Amino acid sequence: MKNTINIGHGGGGRLARDLIRNVFLKHLNNPKLAQLGDSAIFELNGSRLALTTDSYVVRPIFFPGGDIGKLAVCGTVNDLAVAGARPLYLSCAMVIEEGFSLKDLETITLSIKNAALKAGVEVITGDTKVIEKGQRVKESESQSNKSEGSNIYINTAGIGIVENGIELGMDKISVGDKIILSGAIGEHGIAVLSKREGFDFESTIESDCASLHGITQKILRSGNIKFMRDPTRGGLAAVLNEIAEDGNLEIKIDEDAIPIRDDVKGIGSMLGLDPLYIANEGKVVVVAAKDDAGSILQALQNDPLGQNASIIGEVAGKEKPGVYLKTSYGGTRILDMPVDDPLPRIC
Repeated sequence: MKNTINIGHGGGGRLARDLIRNVFLKHLNNPKLAQLGDSAIFELNGSRLALTTDSYVVRPIFFPGGDIGKLAVCGTVNDLAVAGARPLYLSCAMVIEEGFSLKDLETITLSIKNAALKAGVEVITGDTKVIEKGQRVKESESQSNKSEGSNIYINTAGIGIVENGIELGMDKISVGDKIILSGAIGEHGIAVLSKREGFDFESTIESDCASLHGITQKILRSGNIKFMRDPTRGGLAAVLNEIAEDGNLEIKIDEDAIPIRDDVKGIGSMLGLDPLYIANEGKVVVVAAKDDAGSILQALQNDPLGQNASIIGEVAGKEKPGVYLKTSYGGTRILDMPVDDPLPRIC
């Protein structure tokens, strides 16, 4: 690892994992942190609680389908949800550059309120810091970005409760388990990038930003789920590689089974971006027991957030650890872990 941090270290790929292992785990390691889960699960006075935290630096702060406020709530709720928890409370800390618009701040705060109400959580503590105005927005960024003037960054932490009997983890995954994706991928990343760069496509793609707590609680009652994760930074490819790497597993994925909108494919192809590596903010990857995959898929498809859910592959063995993609042309290629994020500051 080099002696300085670069933008790729925050991208959720290989660089981020190396940073976590070589610096943070080196000094802060403990059994709960070492699991590198979306949330930490711990017991307190007989209750099982989940705790998570996340920071949001998305640019632009307003994008089709959401804004940084909605994203902060949904992202943290989802990190609790995929751990099997029922989200309860959030903290919210804001770092604001001087000169930031009060009107925009109120809009973002209202988004936080509305997203929290929809998710059934409350923001019960917070903090505000104001910093000196930083460098001017680069000339390469869109006019819509320039008009924003100053930046805002949000950190949220969330706590939820995990009901007895819910035991999720990569260590629960076994050969034969099916891999389910709750819906079409790539929408969030393309929506943010289009706004950031000022692209004017015929098809307007909105972020899939949404809270997943309802759908995860529903499917947990529908069958034997081993593991869940939301494919944010690094996209679907990063999640699949994390499962393969941490579990020493061979995963086989069918490209034709992966739901991707045609316009997302088209824009991605034009920009040289693979939707498999693009961030999502309203999807979940589920690893489920083979015999229960059908009932879990049906439960997903019966929910508005899971109408396009699909079984996209399986845990095939342990002989050749890695992720193998059966392509639309009938061949097979290795789906590598992303080194960094092709779209930085996407969340």
